[in-house]
Amino acid sequence: MPKALFIFGTRPEAIKLAPLIRVFEESGMFSVMTCVTAQHREMLDQELKFFNILPDFDLNLMQPNQSLFQVTANAIIKLEKVFEEAHPDLVFVQGDTTSVFAGALAAFYKKILVAHVEAGLRTYDKYSPFPEEMNRLLTSRLSDFHFAHTMQAKQNLNREGINQHIYVVGNTVIDALKLGLSIINHDDRHYQNYFSFLDSHKKMILITCHRREIFGTQFIDICQAFNTLANNNPDVEMVYPVHLNPNIKEVAHQLLTAPNIKLIEPVGYPYFIWLMNKCHLVLTDSGGIQEEAPALGKPVLVLRNVTERMEGIEAGTAKLTGTKTENIVRDTQNLLDDPIACQRMAKAINPYGDGNASRKIHDILEAIF
Repeated sequence: MPKALFIFGTRPEAIKLAPLIRVFEESGMFSVMTCVTAQHREMLDQELKFFNILPDFDLNLMQPNQSLFQVTANAIIKLEKVFEEAHPDLVFVQGDTTSVFAGALAAFYKKILVAHVEAGLRTYDKYSPFPEEMNRLLTSRLSDFHFAHTMQAKQNLNREGINQHIYVVGNTVIDALKLGLSIINHDDRHYQNYFSFLDSHKKMILITCHRREIFGTQFIDICQAFNTLANNNPDVEMVYPVHLNPNIKEVAHQLLTAPNIKLIEPVGYPYFIWLMNKCHLVLTDSGGIQEEAPALGKPVLVLRNVTERMEGIEAGTAKLTGTKTENIVRDTQNLLDDPIACQRMAKAINPYGDGNASRKIHDILEAIF
């Protein structure tokens, strides 16, 4: 029986790999092992608990204010020992974090096959997002199997001279969303009670904003936009689970003072998708949410200057708003004031798959192995 080792270290990776791990475990065709780098500790652990994943290996890399140098070096050193103990035939990595690049590089050093889930995302700006753009580009060069979410992602790989073992399967984040909703729908009252501070008579705008490249003046501009929107729309409630990074947390708590902006602690995946399912629209710089929110019929304004998920922009499920105060205010106000424009985005066809990506990936690799 071939041994498959799943390596991941952050909350988004755990969410997107959870349905894939479940499919592989249930099939019985592979011996399944999981290794968490714990690049993010607290938020990762929330998702491990929700999806009932008990890691076989835990590198416990999380350290206060650690640099990219430290994370990368420590991950590679510790993964060598994991590979020597586990002897995997196949390593899975997902996305574009430092854990992904380190996992793929360490597997390459051991001549272990690498399967890259969510392959082919590109902005072609090596510093935006940073360091993710180079992480995913380098991981593509190290990978043996490329599971792309769209044809555009496949074409990106083709342009780089990667032409073998590319499979367009959709994105496992939609699988995770369906799985998560099926779990939380059995206990909706619990989530209502947890978010009892929300006013059900107000439209909710859900916010996520945390990317490294917006630290500093861009994030200040974004916060000014949030304050303006909140002050101009007292019938709207803006809910912002604030990332723990001090470059975000300290600034957000200092600047976002409007009473209808609710700054809350980061919430686990089930709580977040409950909020997303209840909100009117989403303002985000997250990659995965650009894919998830349209699956729930929620318009997305992307608080970034470039995005690797142009399929959503082209399909009309999302709009690239940028980080300037006036643009964020203009585009958000338009969706609040124009129900036709809002519905047009809400009803656009989500280009990121039908929620069966995990099964497709399993069946492809089962046939190969």
